[in-house]
Amino acid sequence: MFLACCHTIVVDERKGTYNAASPDELALVNAAKQFGFEFKGFDADDNMLILDHHNNVTHKYELLNVCEFNSTRKRMSVILRDPRGRIVLMCKGADSVIMERLSQQSKNSEALRKTSGFVDEYAEEGLRTLFLAEKFIDDAVYQ
Repeated sequence: MFLACCHTIVVDERKGTYNAASPDELALVNAAKQFGFEFKGFDADDNMLILDHHNNVTHKYELLNVCEFNSTRKRMSVILRDPRGRIVLMCKGADSVIMERLSQQSKNSEALRKTSGFVDEYAEEGLRTLFLAEKFIDDAVYQ
């Protein structure tokens, strides 16, 4: 679901295709579609529509903010209100940038230790990696 939401892609309604600022972003949204979460565009109320092919349900996410990728930040973020009414910050970016912003609990986790091992292996093979992170934010903090 994450990759279907965290992007700046626009759907060309006439052609039924995606328009993306970068080929990387296009590839990630297409990957989300292959995994069953298809970005369908925005409705009349500017809600992001994600079709969950696993359950045949369209989820609506209110897009609150976008911080687009740039080479200084090395990440891009969106803030959404999810279908359950929660505010969620989704961020994707370079492993080093995301890792330094993780909570101490996440930094000490077995999942991060294993993930870091895989990232090191991929880097040795010359492959690019991307970390995904999310945090739920209460309304007062968002305001």
